[in-house]
Amino acid sequence: MSQEGSDIRPAAAELQSIMDPAAPENSADALFKSAAQQTAAGQKPHHLETVLQIPVSVKVVLGSATMPVANVLKLGRGAVVPLDRKVGEPVDVVVNGRVIARGEVVVLDEDSSRFGVSLTEVIGTGTGTRVV
Repeated sequence: MSQEGSDIRPAAAELQSIMDPAAPENSADALFKSAAQQTAAGQKPHHLETVLQIPVSVKVVLGSATMPVANVLKLGRGAVVPLDRKVGEPVDVVVNGRVIARGEVVVLDEDSSRFGVSLTEVIGTGTGTRVV
């Protein structure tokens, strides 16, 4: 077995023990609180570094639209698709299909040709809305 496979098993076992539903104190919040305490004390969290290296998909949803297929087929260069959000309304920050925050679109100072999101609301664990 590769080194990667042997590294992930202890992390998975630790997550399983932490996320045991029989122990209410073992939540994701407890996991991160414990890791923060260990980091503040100068200790390296057990196997947490492996988990923290797992990539997640982060998307910013500006808005959406629903239209008949006939209208989609008519879309071409220069067409404007009206979205369900107004200018100034917060955008959703979605991680692995779950809304985790909302924010405002901003132009990045260091490169005016790029956008970013300034978070205005962080949605707590367990309350994130699932995006299809």
